[in-house]
Amino acid sequence: MTEPRVPRLSVDIVSDVMCPWCIIGWLKFRKVIDHFAGRLDFRVQWHPFELNPDMPVEGEAAASHVMRKYGISAEQSRANTERLASIAAELGFAFNRGPDFRMRNSFDAHRLLTWAAAMEDPEQKGPTGVQTALKLALFAAHFTDNRDVGDHNVLADAAASVGLDRDRAVAILASGEFGEMVRTEEAYWADQNITGVPAFILGGRMLIPGAQDPEALIRVIENKVLAATV
Repeated sequence: MTEPRVPRLSVDIVSDVMCPWCIIGWLKFRKVIDHFAGRLDFRVQWHPFELNPDMPVEGEAAASHVMRKYGISAEQSRANTERLASIAAELGFAFNRGPDFRMRNSFDAHRLLTWAAAMEDPEQKGPTGVQTALKLALFAAHFTDNRDVGDHNVLADAAASVGLDRDRAVAILASGEFGEMVRTEEAYWADQNITGVPAFILGGRMLIPGAQDPEALIRVIENKVLAATV
């Protein structure tokens, strides 16, 4: 006798490495994946979204950027930063946003992530592959290590750290390769009315916006996904 086939659920995550709620949302979703171990076969893929597509190469001081963009005070900005750091710490991720922390241009990071997706094995075991590993390396470089993830050396180091070919990463970054694919994907998700991130699309049709708590996501999957397979 063969064991019953575990149903597969695709998880498309529209996200920007500049977005603190995106790493928080992923860490929460990771708990959902663990909860359904043996019951659902998740397959995760990340897609590009630029919170600040016009960000200059030199970036912008994060505190000034947030105050200007959202019209909040310095005190409100500090409170928000502390709240995010506390939530992330509870999930095992360190935000080390010092006074020199800057928002960066993320377009080249998205180009590398698109390449990483193309390098994944379609028959991989487990819900994630090298693209997720690179995404997490970039989150850590930006939020934990305060490195410039718009810098090509930083990006190539991140690629190498997850087993990708550093020389190939350097060549991609030196060219416009994968740029058109990033723009096409960004336009597609904009057409799907994705205006904020993170956005989780389950099974290609069910949109879950924001960094939802695991319990809420578990209920949705139980009621909308697993119930339909019975």
